[in-house]
Amino acid sequence: MIMVGILVILVLAAIIGRGTVAGPALHTLIGTAGIGLGTLLPVLGILTVTGEWSHRTALTTFTLEPRRGRVLTAKCLTPLITAVAASLFAIAVAVPVTAAVAAARDVPANWQVEPLALLGWTATNVLVVAMGLALGMLLLNAPAAIVIYLSSTMLWTVVGKLGTTGALLAEWLDLNSTTAALAAGDMTGGDAARLTASIVFWIVLPMAAGAVRMVRREVT
Repeated sequence: MIMVGILVILVLAAIIGRGTVAGPALHTLIGTAGIGLGTLLPVLGILTVTGEWSHRTALTTFTLEPRRGRVLTAKCLTPLITAVAASLFAIAVAVPVTAAVAAARDVPANWQVEPLALLGWTATNVLVVAMGLALGMLLLNAPAAIVIYLSSTMLWTVVGKLGTTGALLAEWLDLNSTTAALAAGDMTGGDAARLTASIVFWIVLPMAAGAVRMVRREVT
């Protein structure tokens, strides 16, 4: 709950602050909220799937509900639904802030936002949360998963500068980069292929391996 409260405050502060500085542009204000969402939502997902293992309460949970797959599904759904709700909240906040800034400055507001861009932006928030969940499930160690997630952008920047092979790997496997076209609502076939590759690398494979690990791991 504390992290959710921090997330709400961060979204409000980011949108209001950017509106005051940049002016009444709805698309810009919504995009600003993505900075906080993209940072804290995956961390929330990581803590959700690793918390019981860190605090050694998994034994109690699995005693009450021995079907671990059901427990795991519930733990994954909550952060994913939160990502959608947080995206809708950011949009709902950006609309009145845009109107208020326009009125305060006595200038016309820029309401131009592509529906596909909004859907893509929301989907991007869901994907980064799924990445956090996958890392948390695979490692079952919150600090390690958080560090890997937060440092991934910097690491891929370094990899991208390591010659042709590094640039190719970064182009296809850096989820932060491959979701750019999705968030912009302007995907091509090549963009979709690169996004799919990064999703398989960062979400599908580690989540599958993590699910097997959590289902089979001995609880002590």
